[in-house]
Amino acid sequence: MDPPINFCSVCASPVEVKIPPLDHLPRHVCPRCGAIHYRNPRLVVGALPVWQDRILLCRRAITPRRGLWTLPAGFMENGESLGEAAIRETREEAGAEIELGPLLLVVSLPRIDQVHVFHHARLLSTSFCPGPESLEVALFSEHDLPWEQIAFPSVALALRRFFSDRARGCFSVYNETLVSAELMTE
Repeated sequence: MDPPINFCSVCASPVEVKIPPLDHLPRHVCPRCGAIHYRNPRLVVGALPVWQDRILLCRRAITPRRGLWTLPAGFMENGESLGEAAIRETREEAGAEIELGPLLLVVSLPRIDQVHVFHHARLLSTSFCPGPESLEVALFSEHDLPWEQIAFPSVALALRRFFSDRARGCFSVYNETLVSAELMTE
């Protein structure tokens, strides 16, 4: 997934791959300064914005899955909270302002070294527009959702959990793991 680490980011010396003391996994270690270069899953954070009985979706203008529909979401930046990331991504991708609600779903995707986190959100107005990463932005009722054109399995899972909970009138927080060959292109 990630490009190899060849040089230490601390002292620029070539690194070795070995299991450091008190660890259990091979890591990129600098034999000169001792820095250990960890690789950890990346967080993708998003929101499920609701206006009345409809959900806000974005049609992707970028790869992967260009032209397909997704919830506003993206990689979390250093220095921001999960909530700040969800609000920023919604603003960037959909030009929309939201009131962030509770956590909806955490999805581990170990085959692509990512964790996807989705929050409930209330859309504050119907004033929205596509950002640079979106071709269009639209509101969909459950029955009008383009299920066959949903970009990512984690987004489809978030939508299914939301609609199922809404139908029973009680919302839960879900923690799931998706392991599938189709996720390799996500």
